[in-house]
Amino acid sequence: MLDPTARPRSAYVHVPFCRHRCGYCDFTLVAGRDDLIDRYLTAVDRELERCPAPLDLDTLYLGGGTPSHLGPEGLTRLFGALHEQLRPVAGAEVSVEANPLDVTGDLVAALRTCGVTRVSLGGQSLDAVTLRALDRDHGPDDVRRAVDRLLPAGFTVSLDLMTAAPGQSLAAVEADLDAAVALGVQHVSVYCLTWEKGTAFDSQRAKGLLRPVDDPVERAMFEAAIDRLEAAGFEHYEVSNFAKPGARCRHNEAYWDCRPWEAFGPGAARFDGCTRTTNHRSTTTWMNKVLAGADFTGDVDAMTAEEAARERIVVGLRRRAGVARSAFCDASGFDLDALITGPLHRWIDRGLATDDGDRIRLTREGLLVSDSLWADVLRSCAG
Repeated sequence: MLDPTARPRSAYVHVPFCRHRCGYCDFTLVAGRDDLIDRYLTAVDRELERCPAPLDLDTLYLGGGTPSHLGPEGLTRLFGALHEQLRPVAGAEVSVEANPLDVTGDLVAALRTCGVTRVSLGGQSLDAVTLRALDRDHGPDDVRRAVDRLLPAGFTVSLDLMTAAPGQSLAAVEADLDAAVALGVQHVSVYCLTWEKGTAFDSQRAKGLLRPVDDPVERAMFEAAIDRLEAAGFEHYEVSNFAKPGARCRHNEAYWDCRPWEAFGPGAARFDGCTRTTNHRSTTTWMNKVLAGADFTGDVDAMTAEEAARERIVVGLRRRAGVARSAFCDASGFDLDALITGPLHRWIDRGLATDDGDRIRLTREGLLVSDSLWADVLRSCAG
């Protein structure tokens, strides 16, 4: 069972700034508002003061937005504030998300000085047509230059790729995968485009200006990612994530293990094992409240022990290792079969899962349709 007195060993910091908002993006960010950066950095410093004592961290992750948009000076100032309260231990993983256009020699030097060990590069594609379709502001050569600067400097580099972009073909995805392998990055995350409500892409789809990729093609793209990356020596360790040996994202694994983590910045969510508390999503509202000493909480999701256990099943089954009965019971206090016996039998009958008596895993077919399976797991306790 989770020790309620245990202090988090992971922390997330949200940096909301971007050059511009891509048409598919619904993340918490502000574009073209660099005038807010100084106030944001002051607010992060103030939010950190609520920590009763410094935290020793195994993982620290700066996401966004685009943290690299702060530039060398902004990142150096941010890390200076963070390290007063968030102290990575020896061997800790310290990750920063970056736009390829931001990866200059000066930025690389600043990242090294700040103790960063891992850079997650928002490449999305190495095809100019696909990048334009995704409303990205960089080109394929920018991605290559960024990787060529980061790898020799000793960083673990993770490359984000997106599939099912408007007009994207299976051949284009296969070429992207081969290009990513050729770059020599140690980690690849492959995400299918989602049409989030309220985004520019969603509006254009409603008007008939954009059309989603057909389901069979989307499926073939996902299978191509598995086949090509595994053939190149990457381990498919979670639905969307592939790593060379020793290069898994340890911060994400803390999430998937349902370990507690701290979080700072607008829209950032912290977790204590049962309750997820999210800061106000509006950057300006969050800043104003933090600097005024007011409550900056946006949402509180307090789960029952059973709801937390069910969520643990979902994040566990997204991993190729699956969920082990004994470890699940030790961590949650619940019997796995008592929670999902009905759905599990249906999944096995349909070839979506396997059960060796100890561990339940989704098959490749199960991973392909996994998002449609979770409703059975996350049903209300009274259901």
